[in-house]
Amino acid sequence: MSNPTLTAALQRRAPLAASPNTNTYRLLHRAADGFPDWTVDQFADVLVAHFYSNQETRFLASAENGFLADLAEQTRAVYVKYRPTQASTLSEKERAALAPRVPLIGEPVDEVVVQEHGLKFLIRPGAGLSVGLFLDMRELRAWVREQAAGKTVLNCFAYTCGFGIAALAGGAARAVNVDVAKPYLEWGQHNAKLNGFAPDPQDFISGDVFDWLKRFGKRGQTFDIVIIDPPPYSTTRETRFSIQRDYAELVARAARVTAPRGWLIACANAAELSLASFKAKVRAGLNEAGTSARLIHLWHEPEIDFPVAPGEKPYLKIGVAQMQT
Repeated sequence: MSNPTLTAALQRRAPLAASPNTNTYRLLHRAADGFPDWTVDQFADVLVAHFYSNQETRFLASAENGFLADLAEQTRAVYVKYRPTQASTLSEKERAALAPRVPLIGEPVDEVVVQEHGLKFLIRPGAGLSVGLFLDMRELRAWVREQAAGKTVLNCFAYTCGFGIAALAGGAARAVNVDVAKPYLEWGQHNAKLNGFAPDPQDFISGDVFDWLKRFGKRGQTFDIVIIDPPPYSTTRETRFSIQRDYAELVARAARVTAPRGWLIACANAAELSLASFKAKVRAGLNEAGTSARLIHLWHEPEIDFPVAPGEKPYLKIGVAQMQT
């Protein structure tokens, strides 16, 4: 491989590449790896490249000069996604144009099963802008798995239910997944079956998270672990969510259904939200709920494959609050 910048990025991931039970991680992470407009994710023998510039000619030049071809030497296919500033405002037609269903390099791969710490997840490389697993949550999924034995877990904004699968693998008594998109929950049930689980279909709830948190609260139903991982912006029939405006209220509703001595895991994938603001919103939500809790853990994206460029700060914020009473 002739590109020294690319070689250095791959060497950084060497421990992940050598893992016998993980074959999915980020290969390139923008400016921190010397490629400001690019990220590239490895999903077993399929690559998914994300391009963050509106200058399509730069993308074409990068593709033609062998940059992606070098990465693709040991893979079946390379898919490309053109990342918009805010995906939630796009029409389905616009989304489809940004995420071609056919690969740039190689033959089409409809589905591929990957492993993360031995757990299996179904990936659909051509399915859209998001292909089935958010790789920057790897360390948190591992932590949930370690803590879940015998506990009840509520996974909000579940997507394809990665946290729910991790909880079941850790011996959770129950893992309830809530997401507004029914197809993602069906995908999550497939992930559960891939790992040998047969959870109750009623534990995959299609609906608005704010509404369901309110319902659980009215019932007096609580969970030992509650996970909230919202998109920065979203719109449903019931609510319009903005992480800057509504995060404290979301934390409050989640705190009300977190059992005494339980854990509320608050996630915010938003570069525009500073760590100080994130912590302030979490504390404001806990106060609004009238709960006594303390933050016991703080994380950001995994450093080995999501390095932070000089002068930048981590975009991902994760806080674990333990209820005191």
